Amino acid sequence: MRRVSLLLILFLSGACGGDVTRDDVGGDPGPDLIAEGQRIYQQNCAMCHGVDLKGTDTGPPFLSPIYAPNHHPDEAFYAAVTNGVEPHHWEFGPMPAQPAVGRDDVTAIVAYVRSRQQDAGITEDPSHP
Repeated sequence: MRRVSLLLILFLSGACGGDVTRDDVGGDPGPDLIAEGQRIYQQNCAMCHGVDLKGTDTGPPFLSPIYAPNHHPDEAFYAAVTNGVEPHHWEFGPMPAQPAVGRDDVTAIVAYVRSRQQDAGITEDPSHP
């Protein structure tokens, strides 16, 4: 139990910024990767996070400053898909791991989410230095 608690603490600190700044998508992901990310997002994420990325009754919105790269870097998306995540910003239940969504799928999803955030003017969370 103690090991699980330690792993959860380490995961949550990384998922909310911490020292993790790695960006798997890199520079400009291009329209093909973004389109692929939109397709994969609609199949796997939209039921909880909304077809418009604005959230639902069961999952938080990605079009929120909380999910800006300086608060939840790209690696937080990979970690959430791989390990699941306990709620720590929202009043939703835990997100289970998504074993059917591979790392390349997450790369495409992140490219899509980041492009939509940029379109919405969400580039950073001003409350999270």
